[in-house]
Amino acid sequence: MAKFDSNLQAHAEVPVYRQIYLRFRHSIEDGRLLPGERVPSVRALAAELNLARGTVESAYQLLVGEGYLQTRGPAGTVVSTLLKPASLADPVETTRLQRDPLMHSGALPQPLQLGLPAMDVFPRKLWNRLVGKELRASGIHSLIYPDTQGHHALRTAVAGYLGISRGVRCTPDQLFICAGYGAALDLIFRSLLTKGDGCWFEDPGYLMARHFLQKAGADLTPIPVDGEGLNVDAGIRLADNARFAVVTPSHQSPLGVSLSLPRRQALLEWATRQNSWIIEDDYDSEYRYQGHPLPALKSIDKHDRVLYTGTFSKVLAPGLRLSYLVVPEALIARFTRVADVMQNHSPYLFQATTAAFIRDGHFARHLKKMRSLYALRRTLLMTALERRLAGRIKIDSRPGGMHLLLRLGDDLDDQTIATSARELGLPVQPLSSAYQGAAPEKGLLVGFTNVSSPELAAQWVDRLAMAFPPQGNQG
Repeated sequence: MAKFDSNLQAHAEVPVYRQIYLRFRHSIEDGRLLPGERVPSVRALAAELNLARGTVESAYQLLVGEGYLQTRGPAGTVVSTLLKPASLADPVETTRLQRDPLMHSGALPQPLQLGLPAMDVFPRKLWNRLVGKELRASGIHSLIYPDTQGHHALRTAVAGYLGISRGVRCTPDQLFICAGYGAALDLIFRSLLTKGDGCWFEDPGYLMARHFLQKAGADLTPIPVDGEGLNVDAGIRLADNARFAVVTPSHQSPLGVSLSLPRRQALLEWATRQNSWIIEDDYDSEYRYQGHPLPALKSIDKHDRVLYTGTFSKVLAPGLRLSYLVVPEALIARFTRVADVMQNHSPYLFQATTAAFIRDGHFARHLKKMRSLYALRRTLLMTALERRLAGRIKIDSRPGGMHLLLRLGDDLDDQTIATSARELGLPVQPLSSAYQGAAPEKGLLVGFTNVSSPELAAQWVDRLAMAFPPQGNQG
């Protein structure tokens, strides 16, 4: 049923019943009320607006008389089905609003899209059963204002998981449940940092984090990344007094390299000496296809300089909007005060269900299944790429992650190819966009998690090949 604008002026020159009439007419003409859409009853609208029923009834009679509304007896009153709203409005010149491209538009997943888990194998039946169970068991605690730090059962489950799988020792009190990785960054920035603070940022690095930190006012210093991860010596040389560093040590975004142990130790020594903070983004560390997942940087942090973040977007589903942040015990009170005013909450039902999913052992089984599945899908896409684009790309194969890096020769432009691919419905990303300071290298970042068959891999790669210039016309 339509929602009515209640901003009426009782003492205006135009009578109230006429104001109601005009609001309905304009809403119909603008297409905000569609033919056949039900409108509130006279009694309901009069009660909502605190008006006499006769006032509303006068407006409705006028609208019915002019053919804008139709009465259907017990079925109520609806916008006339004979109207075509677009043709009623006076012709005016309109300008299409220019909008910045959105990172999350709400659109359905596209082929080769980055950062998405395998949506076709999400355990929907199990998840829905757990949701129903939690919903039936919920009481008043699910209706009151939520815990600032997040649902305690989920924090307890995450603390147990991190201790076993990532080597991160923490208590539930050190954990904050946030509405995504960006919200975790926001909480850190509001709690510890100020505009103008210096920040080491991996170059190339994760675009979303870079854009957030730039908008927040951080002074980013791009630090080069090589085969051993972040070059700590370069960071010390370029910005020794930086207030914090943002790193992806287990699986660097986007190159996929791991931060070597000597550099991990050097990074922690720098942070301890400078009293600086390290933000560790452990975004898809669970997915490693050779050997065991690497321990987190936080697991060797003896002086509490690491703020550890992770997310369920990559291992379950991005629609949950669930991430977690581990802070040192000495900072719990400060972070709690900031979180209390941020309204940085995820729905209670999703938190409770995720807690049960972990507690009952489903999460561990799900991860084991996904590792095997992703290893297969990774191979399917690599095989199709090597068959169709041999000589034009070089696959930079890494032992983990959820995407492939396709290196390009100097005669190919990754920005141009990525633009053409997007027009073909393939949202691949150019590697050069991830660089901030260094001379950018050329490549394409392609997701493989939703490549569910050899036929689909071949079909998508054939389409990707169409985005490449014909051989002989490169550049």
